[in-house]
This record gives sequence, C-alpha cells and structure tokens, in this order.
Amino acid sequence: MSEEQQTQPQLALERLYTKDISFEVPGAQVFTKQWQPELNINLSSAAEKVDPTHFEVSLKVVVQANNDGETAFIVDVTQAGIFLIENIEEERLPYILGAYCPNILFPFLREAVNDMVTKGSFPQLLLTPINFDAEFEANMQRAQATVAEGQA
Repeated sequence: MSEEQQTQPQLALERLYTKDISFEVPGAQVFTKQWQPELNINLSSAAEKVDPTHFEVSLKVVVQANNDGETAFIVDVTQAGIFLIENIEEERLPYILGAYCPNILFPFLREAVNDMVTKGSFPQLLLTPINFDAEFEANMQRAQATVAEGQA
C-alpha cells in the first residue's frame, strides 16, 4: 500500500442504531379530549471518540405534547451512529461531528419519533427538517462572540 493510499481521508457510517427510546402516555383521559396539542421539542447532539478512528455521534430529541393543560405524551429518542473518521484535518472534525453526522442521523430519528407517536394512537408527528450546517455556523459564531466578550 502506498503512502498516498494510507493518508486518504475516510469518512463512513459503519453502524446505525437506536441508542435509547421511550414513550409515555401519563393518562388515558387525553384520548377523550379534542386534540389541539402544544409541542415542546428539545434536540441535542453529542459525539464521543470510541477509538483512534471511530466516533459515536448521537442525536437526541425529547418531545412533550400538552393538550388542554395536561401532558398527552412524552417521546424520547436517541439515534446514534458509529462513524469511521480517519485522516481528516483536525480543524474539520468539529463540523463533521456537529453538522455532517447529525444530518445523516436526523431522518432515522424523525422516523423513529413518528413511529412511536402513531403507535401510541396519536396523529402523525413529522419533525421539521433541520439545517445542521446553519445551526453549526450559528453556534460557532455565538461561541466566538462569547470569547470576544470575555476578552473585552
């Protein structure tokens, strides 16, 4: 194997899995009321180095639906993937782990949430697509502004 082949950048999803999943309906009375939910959606991502060439990236969402002042359901899903990341420039790693990988995981997370909600006898819940690239850039700008404020 030539030196050029050994240093070729590699990025691949090697394993996709549901890391954690939970669905709760606190009370059956929710099914006797008119359905006009208020949704509270919290989304976060995390990355952890598994070994020198693999990272686990996870995307977690918690959705709480309130109807008529009561909790109708809570769905909590963490979708994860093991990514091979090798020979990638160190400065590119935050973007890959914070935007690229979550973009890959999101459709699977969205499907899992919808499946749980519909199996719970509620109307379909399709999470709005997210532009993780724009979110990553906004987070980087906020972090830089915070650093700049701290130095002022």
